[in-house]
Amino acid sequence: MRHVDFSPLYRSTVGFDRLFTMLDSLAQPEGAQTYPPYNIERTGEDSYRISMAVAGFSDDELSIEAHRNVLTVKGERKEEGNGEGSELLYRGIASRAFERRFQLADHVDVVGASLKNGLLFVDLKRNIPEELKPRKIAITASSAKAKQIEAKTAA
Repeated sequence: MRHVDFSPLYRSTVGFDRLFTMLDSLAQPEGAQTYPPYNIERTGEDSYRISMAVAGFSDDELSIEAHRNVLTVKGERKEEGNGEGSELLYRGIASRAFERRFQLADHVDVVGASLKNGLLFVDLKRNIPEELKPRKIAITASSAKAKQIEAKTAA
C-alpha cells in the first residue's frame, strides 16, 4: 500500500493541532518499528517533551540529530563482555541498535536533551516568527458626513 502525504492539506488549517500527529507519525506502515517505546507530552503553551525508554544505553551510545523538520534519535550499544566465568542465561534487556524518526512541525526547535534513570528526554519549543503571528486589525468607522455629488440635469 502506498503512503499518501496529506501535508499540503494541513497548511490551510487553523492552529497547531497537527503537531502531535506529525510527531507521532501515525501514517507509518504496519509492522513499523515499535522499539524503543516513547511518550509525547505538552509541558507548556509552546513547549513539548519526547520521553524515550532507553534502558541500558549510556549518553555516549545515543545520538540526536535535527535536520529539516526531522528529529532522528539513534542508539547503538557497544559490545561488552560478561566477564570471565560468567554466562548469560536469559537476555531480557534489549541491546539492539535502533533509529527512531519524528516529523516536526514548522518552527519547532529542539531545545535540549537529557538522560535520567534510563529515560531520554528531548525538549522541543515552538518558536513562531513575529511576522507569522496573528495580529489584531483595527476597524475604522466611516465618516458620517459623506459628500454626495449630484449630476446636473439639462433643461
